[in-house]
Amino acid sequence: MKTAKKLFFLFACVSLFYACKNENQEASSENSVADTEVKEPADNKGQAFITDDQGTPNCLQIAISSPDHKTLVAAVQAAQVENALVNVGPLTVFAPTDAAFAALPAGTVENLLKPENKDVLANILKYHVTPGNLNTSILTKLPKLGQANNQYVDIEIVDGKPMIGGANILISIRAGNGIVHVIDKVLLPPPPTGESE
Repeated sequence: MKTAKKLFFLFACVSLFYACKNENQEASSENSVADTEVKEPADNKGQAFITDDQGTPNCLQIAISSPDHKTLVAAVQAAQVENALVNVGPLTVFAPTDAAFAALPAGTVENLLKPENKDVLANILKYHVTPGNLNTSILTKLPKLGQANNQYVDIEIVDGKPMIGGANILISIRAGNGIVHVIDKVLLPPPPTGESE
């Protein structure tokens, strides 16, 4: 009987020891998570930085996952307009390829990516976004689009297909918050009225 009591006492002590150890590990883990959250950069806020592995990718996620849109993603990040591409929408985004950016005059992209040109770059990027879920069929019925930078881009129909500001739509991809039209040209907004080009 004494042996059974000793074994029970020993078992209780061991159980208590491991229970305390697990609580300390969980507390340490929670503190580690809390520290990580506190150290997160202040700029990384908003819907663009919410991780969600479920559902259809949004417009920004489609660009990030594309091997042909590295320059566009770099520009979006430099201008800090990520959240504009993940808004609930629906949005129609015209996404120039890397080749389209490369076709700009030498040094243009590098110049736009400089911190002092952030506002100019943001204006150009917003010129590639319009409210609504506009597929190519709808685009063929419109003469122009009002863009997110409060300017308009013309639509021309060539061989039954819409050209946006002179850019061809290469492919269209459905997004969780709208549609992405991959285009072969960077859309440059017209200068404000009264300014020469």
